Amino acid sequence: MNTTQLETFLSVANFLNFSRAAEQLQITQPAVSHQINTLEDELGAKLFYRTSKSVRLTEAGQLFTQYASEILKLSGVSKARVRECRESFPLRLGIGCRNFLELRLLEPALARLRQEAPDLLPVLRLIPSASLENLLEEDDIQLLLTFQDSTPQKAVFRELVRCPLVFVCDRSHPFAAREALTLAQLQSAGRIATCPPPSYPPSLFAIQSRVLSGRSPDQLLFCDSLDIAYTLIASGYACAVMPDLKPARMPNLRYIPMPEFDPLSFGVVYHSASIHQPARLFLSLLETLLRETTTSSPSFSTM
Repeated sequence: MNTTQLETFLSVANFLNFSRAAEQLQITQPAVSHQINTLEDELGAKLFYRTSKSVRLTEAGQLFTQYASEILKLSGVSKARVRECRESFPLRLGIGCRNFLELRLLEPALARLRQEAPDLLPVLRLIPSASLENLLEEDDIQLLLTFQDSTPQKAVFRELVRCPLVFVCDRSHPFAAREALTLAQLQSAGRIATCPPPSYPPSLFAIQSRVLSGRSPDQLLFCDSLDIAYTLIASGYACAVMPDLKPARMPNLRYIPMPEFDPLSFGVVYHSASIHQPARLFLSLLETLLRETTTSSPSFSTM
């Protein structure tokens, strides 16, 4: 049963004439007959006595008139209430992140966004990679932070920053005072923490394979996530080779450049058909803040 059937029924009940009902509803008379027939089939009862000269309501039709009016009234009220709620909802911007570092990266841009677009509400999603890509495809999120070589199919990648690779360790590590390191020097760096894909982009995972090559099992720490890896690094159990997202650096850790490796391209992906003005505003703020932070930060951090 649908509102078209109910509106057609009430119009015929009002005029007791299929032709006049069709004129009022601006549809053809056969379309009116079809709506009435399907409604009668669904109800299992005849609503009208019809002859070549007259139309009148059956007892079932007279009873159903009240119900049809109440249903249409409730439908109209429901639509109005939903419309009011939708109009009163704040405009939302869905942003997907793969790890806590990307969340840290967003903080200053979100703070500025709150000042420039106070009516916009960001919705942050931190869930597994494949789920984020599905949310992007379904437009549940409009922006997804990622590295270029992890860009989902059919999505547009927009670079925000080039991330050099760095050796990350705590202050007590023997290499903590170094200004740069090579891959060969990492053989004596101690225990290395690493994560499986998709925590690392494919390009970094290939480098990690070189870093881990030849190490004994007791010199490896396999971590389920970056959160775990950074916790072990901060507590002195391990070190790691990571892309350097400077605004997201953790306090009390050392970030030592490894210049023999090319920087990785980090940015956001989106579907061009669904990106709206608030998303463009946020992207602009994020680009500006990252550019300011990157140019003002030293290559060697003693944070």
